[in-house]
Formats: sequence, C-alpha cells, structure tokens
Amino acid sequence: MSKKDRIFVAGHNGLVGSAVLKKLKELNFSNVIVAEKKKLNLLDQKKVFNFLKKNKIKSIIICAARVGGIKANNTYKGNFIYENLMIQNNLIHGAKINGISNIIFLGSSCVYPKYCKQPIKEEYLLTDSLEKTNEPYAIAKIAGIKLCESYNFQYKTNFKCLMPTNTFGPGDNYDLENSHFLPALIKKIHKCKINKNKSLYLWGNGQTKRELIFVDDLANAIIYFLNKKTKKNLINIGSGIEKTIDQYAKLICKIIGVKLKIRYKNKSLTGTPRKLLDSTYARKNGWKSKTNLKTDILKTYKHFLNDTSNKRF
Repeated sequence: MSKKDRIFVAGHNGLVGSAVLKKLKELNFSNVIVAEKKKLNLLDQKKVFNFLKKNKIKSIIICAARVGGIKANNTYKGNFIYENLMIQNNLIHGAKINGISNIIFLGSSCVYPKYCKQPIKEEYLLTDSLEKTNEPYAIAKIAGIKLCESYNFQYKTNFKCLMPTNTFGPGDNYDLENSHFLPALIKKIHKCKINKNKSLYLWGNGQTKRELIFVDDLANAIIYFLNKKTKKNLINIGSGIEKTIDQYAKLICKIIGVKLKIRYKNKSLTGTPRKLLDSTYARKNGWKSKTNLKTDILKTYKHFLNDTSNKRF
C-alpha cells in the first residue's frame, strides 16, 4: 500500500476515527478521505456506493458505528442493531462492488460469549450465548465479521476485523446516558471533586473486570494491520491490562486528586463479568500494545478538562 493511496476513514469524528486520522497524518499519508454525516449518510446504500466510486477509494477503515454503554445498549436495542448492520453492510459490500480489496472493520470484544473462557481467543466466537444487555449490537458486529470472512473466501479480498478491548482516550463521549464506563467514571468523579462530595454511587457491584486500551494504541494497530496479510481475518487487539470497576474508580480518584467512599447500587446490573482478550495472534504478527494506564488516563482527563464541547457538570 502506498502512502498516496486514497484511504477512507468512516467515522472520523469519533473516539477511534479521530485518533486514526491523526496517526495517518503523522505518518504522512497524503490522500486520507473523510466525509461529514450531513454530506454522506452511511445508512444510505446508494450514496455510500456512489461516494466510494467517485472518490476512487483504495482502502477503508470502518470506525463508524452506533455505540454506547450498558444503559444505551439496553434502551435503544432497535437502533443499535439496525444502524450498525446498515453502516457496515453498505461499506463492506460497497467496497466489494468497487474493487476495494483492503478493509479494516472495527468490532468489539462484546461479540464473544458472556461466560467465555478467559483470556478470550478469536476461536471462541459463537461458542455460547451473548450478554443480553448488548446482544443486538454484538449480533450486528458478528454479522460484519462473517460478511468480511465470507467475501474473503469467495472474492479473495483482504477484509480484516479487529476486535479491540474497551477503548478510552481524548475525544471520548462523556454523556452519562450513552458513555462507556471509563469516561462515565471520569465525569462522575470530577463532579464529586468540584462539588466536594464525600461519596459516589455506581451501578453494579464493582467487581466486574474490564481490560482497557488507549485509543492511540488502537489506532496504531489499525494502521499496522490495514495492508498486512494475515491467515486470520479476525484479530483481537488488547493491552493485557485488567482491573475491576472498583479498582478503576479508585485509580481515577487518585489521578484526579479526590478521596471518595465508593458505594454500589443496582448490584444485579453488572454485564459480562470479565472480558480479557488473548492478543497473542496480533503480537505474533508484529504488533505490541503500548498502553500505560496511569499516563493515558491522565492524558484523557486533561483533554476532558480542556474540551469545551463536553458538558462536564
């Protein structure tokens, strides 16, 4: 792949897409294509197909998706399955009919069974039932994986699916109705500091375990695997860093500089009890995580404080 090839980053304004865009520019890729939502609705198949053809796209990085935390997934089930199916199908099939052979399709660790053997290997996909709270989103992503796999088999394309663990970093979504757990913790703990609260109530029991990866780390993996030939099309991308929600909350308190009594409510709403990816295959193919939890959470918090687009209170 040449650095002059036209690469379309779908979802360039999101957490991952913006990090990918920044990294491509740092690496001197000179023909990176983006499109604002008002100019290209990814739910509109005809417009997507025409856009890919008109712009002579050579590779696509699919970061665009309808995403959210446990509450959003459990509330907007129809939106999550419909929008994600349409976005990914339009882009993947549009690539095929326009002769675009390179795709990175970004999935999620939630595609794996709820009670999956740990650490989670790629071959554990579809071996048991999914977590019910985000099942529609997971099913949509699984369909995308299988579409890429099937097109690779039938049409000899190079469509790869990267399954990242929980991702965080500058540009995250801090809306408590739709955010993932880490930005929600940052916002809640920051608010406690400002209001001089002594305690904080969180959902669940605090013992759910999650692995985290910094968004710049994930962006490096996406670009690394974009043109790389691999035997597998499904590749886990994780840092190997795993803590309980309670441990993350206490770490963020320390980073922000506030002492809080962490309490829990709705203890039955915990989601998948543990998600630790086995990223051996990615490492064997030359990629290595560089996530540093304390340093990268501090970077994220500083960006949160300086980003006026976030409603912090």
